[in-house]
Amino acid sequence: MNQSGSYRKNLSGDLSFQSFIPTPLQEIHIESSREIQGLLSQAYLLLGQLNGVSRSIADFDSLLGAYIRKEALLSSQIEGTQATIEDIFEIEKPENNDTDIGDVYNYIHAMKSALELSSRLPLCNRLLRRVHEELLQGTRGEDKNPGEFRKSQNWLGRKGSTLANARFIPPSPQDMEDALTALEKYIQEDAREDSLIQAALVHYQFETIHPFLDGNGRIGRMLIVLFLMEKKILDFPGFYMSYYLKSNQTEYYDRLNEVRLKNHYEEWCQFFLKGIIETCQNMIHSIRLLVALREKNRHLVLSKDLWLLDYLERVPLMTASKTSKAFPSKSYASVNRTIQRFVEIGILRVGSQSKKTRSYVYEEYLSILKKDI
Repeated sequence: MNQSGSYRKNLSGDLSFQSFIPTPLQEIHIESSREIQGLLSQAYLLLGQLNGVSRSIADFDSLLGAYIRKEALLSSQIEGTQATIEDIFEIEKPENNDTDIGDVYNYIHAMKSALELSSRLPLCNRLLRRVHEELLQGTRGEDKNPGEFRKSQNWLGRKGSTLANARFIPPSPQDMEDALTALEKYIQEDAREDSLIQAALVHYQFETIHPFLDGNGRIGRMLIVLFLMEKKILDFPGFYMSYYLKSNQTEYYDRLNEVRLKNHYEEWCQFFLKGIIETCQNMIHSIRLLVALREKNRHLVLSKDLWLLDYLERVPLMTASKTSKAFPSKSYASVNRTIQRFVEIGILRVGSQSKKTRSYVYEEYLSILKKDI
């Protein structure tokens, strides 16, 4: 049986507590049961389909941007952030004190930074610290040492809990450093486990080590995408498992804890693989709907107006003023006339309006993205 870890006693007397030391993943082996094999086969088949569908997209960058924003919203919602799909397409760098929007904004830019860094660096602790710094800078977590691994003990539990009644106490700072070094080696070496099983184990191990004072969940979910791309399994970095994890949040936390308490690695891997399968199914369906929507609307608009259809896939909530600024070679009057033609044929609808500004919404596009939120 795989032994998930051991405990270290810290301090003494009434202040004593036991922190968990996870077994290095190099010492863990997952039995290749019939159920695991079946889930792996289905997961690889669907990942291949997702890669194929994503490669068929004409404007890949627009689609990727939309899914990074969607993942940012879902991942931040798991941590209690209150924001909507409309918010994530409206936001530029927040100038006010809306910390929820700031959290999502930072996640979007942290994920883009992670993808850029991963093209130059192996998946390593240095990269994770850089991404963590961007994630927390200027948000409600900016006092939690952005970009630094913790130097003090942390714990998990209900709001207001202490070390005395915590649900789980991660490794002490010293043990944490050793565990992170072992995890980094595991990520970079050729392991005997299947790569999708590795992805499940890496996510579990990172969340168990809990190396930051804040942002561990969001970084851990980014790590899934980065690992699958590192292993050349995933072409489309907008892969968002956060919807599955949010929909099954209680089971998600229970499965992680049951590995620590009962050595239930196989059950955790099955849960994780089911998440990959469900995520692929949802994304393939949504991407096909988006492609069909684009093709339908391409036949509705004049060829000279295709530029606005392309723009709407990047900015589905827009105004004539901002659109005009994005296309300086076009006059404001010309941009406004094109927008009105899109309203008349039903591609755009009028959104909020004031004396000075009227917004427009690419509603069919947003409704497809809203499906899993």
